[in-house]
Order: sequence, then C-alpha cells, then structure tokens
Amino acid sequence: MSDPDLNLLLTLDALLAEGSVAAAARRLRLSPSAMSRSLARLREATGDPLLVRAGRGLVASPRALELRERIGPLVQAAQAALRPAAALDLARLAREFTLRTREGFVENFGAALLARVAAEAPGVRLRFVPKPDRDSTPLRDGSVDLETGIVGPASGPELRTQALFRDRFIGVVRAGHALSQAPVTAARYAAGRHIAIARRGSHRGAIDELLAGAGLQREMAVTVAGFSEALALARASDLIATVPERHTGTLRDGLHSFELPLSQEDFTVSLLWHPRMDGDAAHRWLRGCLREVCA
Repeated sequence: MSDPDLNLLLTLDALLAEGSVAAAARRLRLSPSAMSRSLARLREATGDPLLVRAGRGLVASPRALELRERIGPLVQAAQAALRPAAALDLARLAREFTLRTREGFVENFGAALLARVAAEAPGVRLRFVPKPDRDSTPLRDGSVDLETGIVGPASGPELRTQALFRDRFIGVVRAGHALSQAPVTAARYAAGRHIAIARRGSHRGAIDELLAGAGLQREMAVTVAGFSEALALARASDLIATVPERHTGTLRDGLHSFELPLSQEDFTVSLLWHPRMDGDAAHRWLRGCLREVCA
C-alpha cells in the first residue's frame, strides 16, 4: 500500500468546514474541478462517500462527522509547526543546557553566568561537565549544547565558533618562593622544577619550544591532568606551575603570579556549538550571555 497524500488532509478539512465543493475550492484557491478530483481521491482513500448530495447541497456522512473532530486539530498543529518559531519568552523558558569546559572556567565565570541566567530566565538550568579532550562528538550528538576551548585541527570542521577572550600563559609559585623575590629571567625560570600539565601524550608544548630557542630546557618534576592540580602542588611546594592567566584567575588566590620571560603569543578561547543550533532562539540567547560574561 502506498503512503497517503497528506495534502488531502487540507482538502478534507476545507470540505468538512465549508460543506460545499465550490466554497472549499475558493478557500484553498483551487478550481471547482480540481476540488472535485480531490474529493474523489478522498473517497477512494477512506472508502467512504464523505459528502453526499442532499437537494442542492452536500451533507456529511457519519464517517465524515467522525473525521471532522480529528482533522481540524491535526491540520492546525501541522500549520503551527511550519510557522516561524514564536518570540522567545525568557520568563517562561524551562530548559536545561549542558556546557563542556575545562577546569577554571566555572570557578572564574560560572557565578556571573548563573546570576545573569537567573535574572533573565529563572526556569533555565545549567549543567557543567568536564572537557577531557577536544573530541567534537558530544556537540554532534547533542549530549552537549556548548563548549569552550581553543579552535584547532581536532575541532570538527562544521562547528560554529565565536571568540570569547584572549589569554596567555603565566608562571605561578607559592608566596615567598625565590621567583617571587626578584625579576624572573628565562634562565631562572628554566632552572626551577616544573609541573607539566598534559591530559594525554607528550607534556612538551609551546613554552618548551620557546625555551629551546633560547638554548634552555626545564625539568619536569611531575605531570598532572589539569590546572587545579598543578596550582595545588605549586601552593604546597617549590614547584612552578605554568597556566593560562584568565582561565585560572580565582584558582590562583594567595599564589604569586609572574609574566613569563618569553616572547609568547596570546591565544583565543572560543565558544563552540553545532550548526543545527544556529536558529534556536534560547540557544542563541545563552551564547550571548556567555559572550558578555566573558568579555
């Protein structure tokens, strides 16, 4: 059996509402002959005459009266689904958004973002999940709505991105550390014992390349997975942590931070999302909140 022609639902709705082939034709801007052909197809599809002549007019069959209660709401729902989305009502919005970020983001920007969301859309909940890698699958499959990070080769090529803020690496040591007592040179920085931060693979990065260009190399005493762990070790030892400045602002309270004595380039932390969410008004509103909070 072939699939039914769903366009016939509009025809049937008009015929049942008007009770006349001519009036239904005018309503749908069709010719009377075209409407008559559609009625014939409806009769064939339903196995029922639907509209039967009575004098000069047409009367609905019992089957048509039964369908009239179902077809009208069905057509209205279909028409509503194909209209542009209604204006976003933030006061009545009830939704949960999942954001994937590295450690430090929630500590630095979470409170301001929550305050902004609560003031504008009290029915919205935020769920922060850790970002152990740069795999774009969670954005593609919809398990994550937004994520923050550095756009690179591992990012999905179809993803939408927007810059949030610029950042740079800085050195961090405990209060009273030797590097907090005098200007830090590249040689003094490299001579200390360092904490490597590596989620996976080699712990060598851009800082090591800059040091190598100056004929220097730093000793890695320990490797950890994230900024929080590195700063906790720096706080309780003479080890040196090298972390992003803006991303770790509140995490560095009570520690001594210093500018690296190297000609490093800043990097951009961006917002990433899947293009299927471009037209979602609530998603667009949350992206705007994040941009303003991080500005």
